[in-house]
Amino acid sequence: MKALVVVDVQNDFLLGGALEVRHGDQIIPTINNIIGKFELVIATQDWHPNNHKSFASQHVGKNPGDMIKLKNLDQVLWPDHCVQGTEGAEFSTDLDLSKIKKVFVKGIDSEIDSYSGFYDNGHLRSTGLGDYLREAVVEEIYIAGLATDYCVKFTALDSVKEGFKTFVIADATKAVNLNPGDYDHALEEMQKSGVIILHSNDGMLDQQISDHY
Repeated sequence: MKALVVVDVQNDFLLGGALEVRHGDQIIPTINNIIGKFELVIATQDWHPNNHKSFASQHVGKNPGDMIKLKNLDQVLWPDHCVQGTEGAEFSTDLDLSKIKKVFVKGIDSEIDSYSGFYDNGHLRSTGLGDYLREAVVEEIYIAGLATDYCVKFTALDSVKEGFKTFVIADATKAVNLNPGDYDHALEEMQKSGVIILHSNDGMLDQQISDHY
């Protein structure tokens, strides 16, 4: 089976959100156009407690964009975002939620961040996504969502490590781009790790989905 994983299309990452990804709204129609092509659609959701240590507000004298160590890992500090139970943590109402079969939350441990849909950043705790996909006999994973250079990238890298053939639909993602070129660097890093980069309109996506379907 082939599954689509929609990563973190939440209000706080969209226009006017606490951690707005520039032009993030533009990928929603693209995701909606492809979502019906898949038998299984999964979503991931950032779901932070309000005292999450990745928030700059939790560190005196620190600002968003500063770097610290968290659980001995390099950690970018972010604005408070996707706090459990808030409107900012909810999925965009423009996203076709009717096709999403299951949601996996991440970032629930206040002591460590979780970019990947599979594990926290230290690989200390699994979200259960890998086991769920294996139980569903999924062999190929297609990834879309936000943001290319963080949660999409780390979800894709872990997907490869978990043994899935992994595709990222590049035009169905947008990057934070804390540094110029982060989007391109993320795609390059993913490709070097075995991720296949596709675009929704180049014909390769439909061909891949239809093969052995």
